Amino acid sequence: MNNAYYTQKIFLAAVDKEDIILRPVERWEAHKNGILHRGFTVIMMEHGKYILQHRKNPVFDNTWDFSFSSHQLYENNTLISDVESIERSLKREWNIDPDIVLTTSKLLGKVYYKAQDLKSVYTEHEIDYVYFLELKEQPAPNLDFCYGYELIDGGPGLETRLSEYTLSPWVQTILEEISLDTKIH
Repeated sequence: MNNAYYTQKIFLAAVDKEDIILRPVERWEAHKNGILHRGFTVIMMEHGKYILQHRKNPVFDNTWDFSFSSHQLYENNTLISDVESIERSLKREWNIDPDIVLTTSKLLGKVYYKAQDLKSVYTEHEIDYVYFLELKEQPAPNLDFCYGYELIDGGPGLETRLSEYTLSPWVQTILEEISLDTKIH
């Protein structure tokens, strides 16, 4: 993977199972050692269709995400807010400016999961904040972070449509624990 972002030294929020922040932890230390940390997933829709991202990432590469996932980061020893973290990730991974965002980020809930990536030395062990965002138009993804994306219809039968994809483990947990139809509509 030839992406300079993945070589940067970045600090995440290590947390306990109650989601209490314990300390900053370097990103790759957290993933190599399976340290519980905070992350987020943003589920994006455009005209009633979910946007799935085909991940290009050292962790769970070549899986499908719902629409992108990242982490709340420390900057100057201060944890950046979820809103600012999401805005930065939207710009970095999707080239999205605020003018194509139809709705503000809506927190749908939090999920806990732990999954070993069988294709790498990394483990995702997160309390994942799940957000929803609706766009006015299709984004133009940054292909440094994904192989591409697909739009799939929302509504009844979503799990059946998603079963055709190799989903990231947190997407599977989100589908099991958060009722998207009732939370989004």
